[in-house]
Amino acid sequence: MGYALKKEFLPNYTYADYVNWEGNWELINGIPYAMSPSPSFRHQRISLKIASQLDELLDDCSKCKPVEAFDWKVNEQTVVEPDISVVCKPLKNDSFIDFAPTVVFEIISPSSLIKDRNLKFNIYQSEGVKYYVIVDLEKKKAEVFELIKKTYKPVLKTKDKKFLFKLDGCDANFDFSKIWE
Repeated sequence: MGYALKKEFLPNYTYADYVNWEGNWELINGIPYAMSPSPSFRHQRISLKIASQLDELLDDCSKCKPVEAFDWKVNEQTVVEPDISVVCKPLKNDSFIDFAPTVVFEIISPSSLIKDRNLKFNIYQSEGVKYYVIVDLEKKKAEVFELIKKTYKPVLKTKDKKFLFKLDGCDANFDFSKIWE
């Protein structure tokens, strides 16, 4: 016999709860999501290559900086940890980002696929992240979505092309061919 799970019966946590948890979690609309165990070696290598390339491309930019696996506190009930973000404003503190990053890269795996392509896609779109890049380890493909009139539009699907991220006062011509092992 099945029982209907009503929204009011679900746990509802806030950022104050989140900061006291052990392990890796994300908090989305008050509901905790356990993150996978430590990312795979391939995931970490690709993440490093993405972050390194962004760091080099934005080295002379006074506004925009890449950051790896850093909390973005969307609001009191939603905290996500994108694999790589590019922020183009100064942070108010060292604990989390409190505004929409300009670019977010998520490196998907079978265990994160649904969350990254749906839940996080919708969060990033509604919060105004200009570019969302989904990097698929298995297919060795990257998809770039650009926020156009408050909706993500696919602008590139590639393994080896370049994409010009137009940032706040800085441009980054990112080469996807350099991220694969």
